[in-house]
Amino acid sequence: MREVNQQFLTGERAMFQASDCHISYCTFADGESPLKESGNLEIDNTLFKWKYPLWYCKNVTMKDSTLFDMARAGIWYTENISIADTIIEAPKTFRRTKGIRLRNVDMPNAAETLWNCRDIEMKRVMAKGDYFAMNSSNIVAENFDLVGNYSFDGCSNVEIHNSRLLSKDAFWNAENVTVYDSFISGEYLGWNSRNITLINCTIESLQGMCYIDNLVMKNCRLMNTNLAFEYSQADVEIIGSVDSVFNPKGGIIRADRIGELILDGRKVKIDQTQIVAGEIVKKSDRASWED
Repeated sequence: MREVNQQFLTGERAMFQASDCHISYCTFADGESPLKESGNLEIDNTLFKWKYPLWYCKNVTMKDSTLFDMARAGIWYTENISIADTIIEAPKTFRRTKGIRLRNVDMPNAAETLWNCRDIEMKRVMAKGDYFAMNSSNIVAENFDLVGNYSFDGCSNVEIHNSRLLSKDAFWNAENVTVYDSFISGEYLGWNSRNITLINCTIESLQGMCYIDNLVMKNCRLMNTNLAFEYSQADVEIIGSVDSVFNPKGGIIRADRIGELILDGRKVKIDQTQIVAGEIVKKSDRASWED
């Protein structure tokens, strides 16, 4: 393996089509696409300061490195890349990439990151930015922290453990999503999706979990959550109370307490949903804006 050590590299395609290289303590300064079409790379303690550093690459490992803000759109059309102990400051970092493994990675500007990718593993990853992971598939995440709206739109086959998501409109148009032991805060969670399962989760959401075909919730808590489950086919187990339940499509909803149960027979078949609650404070047949 060729050693490239402590080099300052500039200009477009500075190491174009590099192969079987160990790149260590280097700086890729101004110049687009420095490692385009490269393969079998081991990268450590290296700085990327300009656009499109790793396009059309194969078999890359990177650790203890930094992609600065201007290294944007950095990893597209790449296959089999592993990144650890690294800061990715740049937005739009992964696009149409498959075989991604991230460990101890911080992405403080992750807008439009991880789009149309597949076969993704994330562990101890932090991301901040809107539209994270759009249309990606086969994702497993553990100890993942996200701050950013519209995440996981159009995703499929997603498994998340021990994570925190502050994300309005998360998991829209998604399919086959399971979240374990996590906290989710965000309006309109999960709309227009299929096969959404939440286990041992705490959720805060305005009009959350609506328009879902096959929603399953086991041992979940709902904080400050109202107008939930509209037009959803659900099998729900809530520990504690939910502020209001609104026109579920069918299934069963269990809760210790429901603040308001709204069932409008003009819009749903009331007998299709079984409600099991220790206490229902108020029952209505119309939403408040229809009074």
